[in-house]
Amino acid sequence: MQFPTAQNNFLLEHALLLSSSYNRLLRKDLISHSKSDSELGEQLFHAPFALVSHNTDSNPIFNYTNLKALELFELNWEAFTQLPSKLSAEPVNQTERERLLAQVTQKGYIDNYAGIRISSSGQRFMIKNAVVWNLHDDKGNYKGQAACFADWEFI
Repeated sequence: MQFPTAQNNFLLEHALLLSSSYNRLLRKDLISHSKSDSELGEQLFHAPFALVSHNTDSNPIFNYTNLKALELFELNWEAFTQLPSKLSAEPVNQTERERLLAQVTQKGYIDNYAGIRISSSGQRFMIKNAVVWNLHDDKGNYKGQAACFADWEFI
């Protein structure tokens, strides 16, 4: 996937997938926006919370991140979107992460996840009250999983 820009409408199609899947499962908006859907991509990319998604590979790779997540993980778009999502957690925390993702697969989402993540420089941070949800297109096809969180603390 390309870096979100005005030229590609900030990956609006993916932003709509993130938003509609979230709304369908949690019955609320991912971001409260008074602007048109055409501006949703830009709003999510510049949101004050971290937002990421990964694909459906057997070892899922991140396929989207917004600026806040890039800042927290200290990566650029190219590096982040080539990263297996399991590597966002330290090896000791990967088993817990896998258990969480299995719960999301079964239930559709969880809205109270907490866990430790690590940036590219080794900076550890605790995320709290994260929402993790399954992504499905309008035809019900599974497209991966996404997560967002606005609450984190460096440790």
